[in-house]
Amino acid sequence: MTQSPLPPEIRFLPVPDRITLVEQIWDSIAEDGKQFELTEEQKTELDARLDAHQQSPRSSASWDEIRGRILGDQ
Repeated sequence: MTQSPLPPEIRFLPVPDRITLVEQIWDSIAEDGKQFELTEEQKTELDARLDAHQQSPRSSASWDEIRGRILGDQ
């Protein structure tokens, strides 16, 4: 997949604003309700990550924790 350069008005937004924009875009995709199919490789990777988390739950962080670190809230 070829990446297109971001428009300057997006590229020059502060990082927290760009993160919010990404969240809004992702939410709009989810709201559309269109299904997309994961590849077998993606399913295998997700299963492996879930297994790793279940074996060692303290080795991971929640999205709220990670977002807080990124945005400097924690």
